[in-house]
Amino acid sequence: MPVLNRIAAFAEEMKGWRRHLHQHPELEFDCHETAAFIVARLREMGVDEIHEGIARSGVVAIINGRGPGPTIGLRADMDALPIEEATDAPHASLVPGKMHACGHDGHVTMALGAAKYLAETRNFAGRVAFLFQPAEEEGGGGNVMVEEGVMDRFGIARVFGIHNAPNVPFGHFQTTPGAIMASVDTAWVTVTGKGGHGATPHDCVDPVVAVVGMVGAIQTIIPRNVYALDEAVISVTQIHAGTASNIIPEEARFCATIRAFKPEVRELLKRRFHEIVAGHAAAYGVRAEVDYDWGYPATINHAEEADFAAEVAREVSGEAAVNARANREMGSEDFSYMLEARPGAYLFLGTGPGAGLHHPAYDFNDEAAPIGASFFARLVERAQPLEGAPA
Repeated sequence: MPVLNRIAAFAEEMKGWRRHLHQHPELEFDCHETAAFIVARLREMGVDEIHEGIARSGVVAIINGRGPGPTIGLRADMDALPIEEATDAPHASLVPGKMHACGHDGHVTMALGAAKYLAETRNFAGRVAFLFQPAEEEGGGGNVMVEEGVMDRFGIARVFGIHNAPNVPFGHFQTTPGAIMASVDTAWVTVTGKGGHGATPHDCVDPVVAVVGMVGAIQTIIPRNVYALDEAVISVTQIHAGTASNIIPEEARFCATIRAFKPEVRELLKRRFHEIVAGHAAAYGVRAEVDYDWGYPATINHAEEADFAAEVAREVSGEAAVNARANREMGSEDFSYMLEARPGAYLFLGTGPGAGLHHPAYDFNDEAAPIGASFFARLVERAQPLEGAPA
């Protein structure tokens, strides 16, 4: 089964939705105009319930099927990134310094397309809850929605999500049981010494030398403390120090992103990071303060739901276009909180060649939206079939 005929029939309308969203990006929890656009479309579709203001600007839409049954959740993130767009597209961002560089405009469009189809056909039992979520990129909006009780409030039994994947073959799906994306933690280290003239380092306590030692030693944590088959990443991404060529500064700072799949590995990385910083601070005679932000947990698919989602994906894109045992990614996702709260699965949908995610030249491939919408729609029909209807 390729793209559903009814969804193909309004593909141009979906393109219009997506390009409007692309022109009006919003960040983090401040997705109020995006939410208003979504709500207006949902009202046109005739969904049964619309709940606004969840996680500040999130929206939950309910569509009832034609028989009793459970509620399935479908999540779409709404927020953009603080990036200046460089696509020169006619629908480029109209907001300086903000753009949809991760395709969340496409994710919203896929969910809206599925909602339009399901509100018309209602060929399923129970209910479907569309979760339009803010603050995936920064702020953990998925966690906020869970903490505000959306799973219990709407009786969601299972939950599913999709992310677009540029440079994966167009229309191909990828997923896997178990961990599919890593946890992410961020550490800021502030090192304070004694500043002075660069010509008299003996009168100073140099924080730059201490930072250099810390950064080098931190790179030994994974090869020497983590089992070789337990993937993990520590990348020092920023170093800030100094104001002039002949001044030893009083302070130096660095930042690291820290990623893993297993909770015990994540804990090990945190412990060793603190131990190395403390040890080097003592060795170099400086003071070091660590601000260690415990971020998103690993995104862990439930095996039964991942296999089921792959079956549905094969109906939409064909057997050869679905990799149900794909390699996991070191990126992170706050959909992880929803998967901690309920069984479910997360998938990637290939959008073909193009600039990568978070790049200023990125643009979502509109031709992929009907595929994602068809997957979501068919997922609901397969997961919650009407009595007597073919699964």
